[in-house]
Amino acid sequence: MFHEKQILILKSMNNFRDLHWPLAFTWLALAIIGLVAIYSATQGPVSEFLPSYIQNNFLKQLLWVAISIVLVIGVQFTSPRNYMQLSYLFYGMGLILMVLTLFIGTEINGAKSWIRIGPGRIQSSEIMKIATILATANYLTSRRDITAENIRYALIATFMILVPTTLVILQNDFGTAIVFLSLIPVMLFWSGLPYGVSLFIISPAIILYLSVFDWVYGVIASVVLSAVIFIIQKRAWLTVTSLVSGIITVVGVNLALTSILKPHQIARIKAFTNPEFDPTGAGWNVIQAKTAIGSGGLFGKGFLQGTQTQLRFLPEQWTDFVSCVIGEEFGFVGLSVLVFLFLFLFVQLLRMARNHNHPFAQLVTVSVASVLFIHFFINLGSATGILPVIGIPLPFVSYGGSAFLANSLMLAICLNMDFYKRDFSIYR
Repeated sequence: MFHEKQILILKSMNNFRDLHWPLAFTWLALAIIGLVAIYSATQGPVSEFLPSYIQNNFLKQLLWVAISIVLVIGVQFTSPRNYMQLSYLFYGMGLILMVLTLFIGTEINGAKSWIRIGPGRIQSSEIMKIATILATANYLTSRRDITAENIRYALIATFMILVPTTLVILQNDFGTAIVFLSLIPVMLFWSGLPYGVSLFIISPAIILYLSVFDWVYGVIASVVLSAVIFIIQKRAWLTVTSLVSGIITVVGVNLALTSILKPHQIARIKAFTNPEFDPTGAGWNVIQAKTAIGSGGLFGKGFLQGTQTQLRFLPEQWTDFVSCVIGEEFGFVGLSVLVFLFLFLFVQLLRMARNHNHPFAQLVTVSVASVLFIHFFINLGSATGILPVIGIPLPFVSYGGSAFLANSLMLAICLNMDFYKRDFSIYR
C-alpha cells in the first residue's frame, strides 16, 4: 500500500500536464466570478443595509475557495480505487450524518440541513450527494450482470437514491430533494434503462410543470408523451400506465391549487405564472430579479454600480439570485460569459465520461455533470422566471461553503479518474 502511494505521488508530480487543465481553469474562473459577485452583493454600498454576519460572507467564501483549492489538488494524489472501495462506507456515514442533522441540526431559512462541526457548520445533504453518486455508481457497475434493464437492480439503485432524498425532504429542503431525484433517470439511463422507460420516469415532471399553467397543457403533454413512449418501447402496458399517471398528475395539480395548498403557497405558484399577480409579495423576487438583469443592458452598469443590488432590492443576492448581480453589473455580455463557462464545463465532463473505458468512472462523471446542470438550470430558471423560485444555489458562484466544497470535491474526483484513466482498467 505504501509503495502504491509513492507511485501515485511520483506519477502525479511528474505528469501533472496530463491533468484536464481546461476543466480545472473553468472551475477556478467560476469561483473567481462568484467571489466578485459576492463582494459586490455584500461589500459595496449595499453593506450599510446588511447585518455584519452577511457582510462577512465574502471573507468566509474566500476561505472556502482556498480550502477547496487545497483539497482539489490533494485529491489528485489519491487512487481511484478508494472511491469504489470506500463508497458504501461513505454512504452509510452520510446517512448517519443526515439522521443526526434531523435531531441536532441547525435550522436556516426553514430548512434543518446544517450540523455544527467544531466552530463551523456543514450542510449534510451536500456531502450526501457525493456519497450517493459513488455508492449507487459502484452498485450499478460492480458486476457485469448488473444492469438497469433488470427491474430488480433498477429498483435497488432507485431505493439507494430515495433514502437520502426522503431524509432531505424531512429536513424541509425540497430544492435539494429535486437534485437527488434527478439522479434516478440519469444513472438508470446510463446503466442501460431503455429509452421509453427513461422517458416514462421523467414525464410526470414535464406534465406537472405544464399543468401549473393550464390543465389543458398537462392533458396534451400526457397524450403526446404516452404516444412517444409507445413508439419507442412498443409496450401497451407501459403506454397505458404513462397515460394514467399523466392524468393523475394533472388532476393532482388542480386539486392542490384549488383545495389542498394553503393561500400563501397558491400565491407563490400564481406569482410564478404571473408575477404581477402579487408584485409586493409572492411576485417580488421574480420581478426584482428580472428588473436587475434587464437593467444591465449589453455591458452592465459597472462593478458596484447596480442599483437593484446596491439598494438592496434583490433578495438573497449573494446566493439564489447571484446571477442577477452579474447580469445587472456586467450586462448581457457578463451573463453570457457565465453561461458559456458552465456549458463548457458540462461538455468537458461528458467528453471525459465518453473517453473512459471503466463503467464506474463513466457513471460517476455523468452523474456529477447532471447534478451541476440541475443546479445551473433551476437557479437561472428561477432568476429569469421560467421556473418557480425554488432556492438552489448556482454551483461555484453562489455563497455557501458546504455547497462549494462538495461541488469542488465532485469535480476533483472526476479530474482524478480522468488523470488515471490509462490505469483504470486494473480496477475493473
